[in-house]
Amino acid sequence: MRLFAAVQPPPPAVAELAGVVSEVRRLPDADRLRWADQQGWHLTMAFYGEVDEVVLPELSARLGRAAARHQPPTVRLAGGGRFGDRALWVGMSEGRPELERLAASATAAGRRVGIPMEGRPFHGHLTLARTRNTAATRLRPFADALASFQGTSWVVTSLLLMRSDPGEVGQPPRYSPVGQWPLGREPGPGVTVEP
Repeated sequence: MRLFAAVQPPPPAVAELAGVVSEVRRLPDADRLRWADQQGWHLTMAFYGEVDEVVLPELSARLGRAAARHQPPTVRLAGGGRFGDRALWVGMSEGRPELERLAASATAAGRRVGIPMEGRPFHGHLTLARTRNTAATRLRPFADALASFQGTSWVVTSLLLMRSDPGEVGQPPRYSPVGQWPLGREPGPGVTVEP
């Protein structure tokens, strides 16, 4: 299964961002983008790729211990950016150092169970859209439209292990939780969701 560790904004933060994104989606060429489903909006802490189910119990245990070592940080989504003309995202103005440490722990958990992890530095962002054809669509106007966005602060309370399943052709992937662990306290029984 294709897995990643993530944190998700709470419903009020999702609703606030969704209001801004609905305005951005009115820009010319917005229909050329593949917009992420807001129910799947997340900040990726570690990407594991294809993982054999046999590794899942140990990975889950390590993520639970990692989550317990980190206090719940306050995060604020803010601004906009792009990765070339491939992906449009909203960034962060608060909570980056704390999420960097959480991401490092989630990455270490994967490495310790034998998952080959990329050495990319953490770049706190929430992907909003991807281009279908980078030669045909420029993302700068969309990123510029998000530049002044300042969301309301919220507290990250848990670390999630998510499964990514490909969507229908032309649709975004579907994400479903495999496990969830509270930050700052030892995980209790029943926090892992069955795959």
